[in-house]
Amino acid sequence: MARMRSGFAVIGDTQHLPGYSLLLTDDSSVDHLTDLDWERRRDFLFDLSLLGEAVERACRPHGLRRVNYEVLGNSIPHLHAHVHARYDWEPPDRIGGPVWRYPKDVRNDPAHAYSDEKHGELRAALTAELTRLLQLAYATP
Repeated sequence: MARMRSGFAVIGDTQHLPGYSLLLTDDSSVDHLTDLDWERRRDFLFDLSLLGEAVERACRPHGLRRVNYEVLGNSIPHLHAHVHARYDWEPPDRIGGPVWRYPKDVRNDPAHAYSDEKHGELRAALTAELTRLLQLAYATP
């Protein structure tokens, strides 16, 4: 969706919860957040907040409840962060917990796979919001 100071903002391959996005660092040698020096770490976390704000703004018309952020790295040894849109319409037994409490077969159901046909409009809205925010955030004084 966008090149950011610290890496790339991308929409998730699965859209079980529409708007799911990731921030991927552009340095393949970085595994942990603490592998970044303080300036690059600030850039990464600020970029993550901008991506989350874009998700919040683009997903609000779809019943957005909140945005969750995660930096895990348990299965992929490359620094990346997840941005999950959470919704009022989620089942009551799932709404209060992490997205990972949804069964894997639900999260990865082929019916939720990203496609331009089903998700292109949302991706365009996310990209537009992110582009607008980046212009504001990165503007030189």
